[in-house]
Amino acid sequence: MTALQLQFPPDLHYLLEHQVWARLDGDGLATVGITALGIALSGEIYMCRPKRLGTALAQGATLAVVELAKSIVAVKTPVSGSIVAINPALEQRPGLVHTDPYGAGWIAQLALTDWAADLGALVHGDAVGPAMAAHARAYGHELAAGGAGAAP
Repeated sequence: MTALQLQFPPDLHYLLEHQVWARLDGDGLATVGITALGIALSGEIYMCRPKRLGTALAQGATLAVVELAKSIVAVKTPVSGSIVAINPALEQRPGLVHTDPYGAGWIAQLALTDWAADLGALVHGDAVGPAMAAHARAYGHELAAGGAGAAP
């Protein structure tokens, strides 16, 4: 089994069950996307279609739909909120989700509605690396030493 060389910035908040992340942007906003592990487990994304601006979502609700080689998958939101921005670059370049999952490959920005309640389900900081390694093992993969928890 080959160890996956993946990064998980410890400053992000992760909803492990759905392999999505949230970055607090200030002013009650959060940028969200798919984790490097989620991408590695799913395969290449050929299309990403987020919900419309203004859509209100509860934590774990469908934020976007992505088309993979052999399936269409719902991407869940790690936080509750209303969509205030979607990444326009993904329409023409969905591969950004793969090449820069924590930067240019973000999916949407949400105005947070219940951060205090959402926080209990999210993993953050030093707990990220071990939690991601356990999640990878559950799907038959190993993470390379030094990758988990490190910034890209």
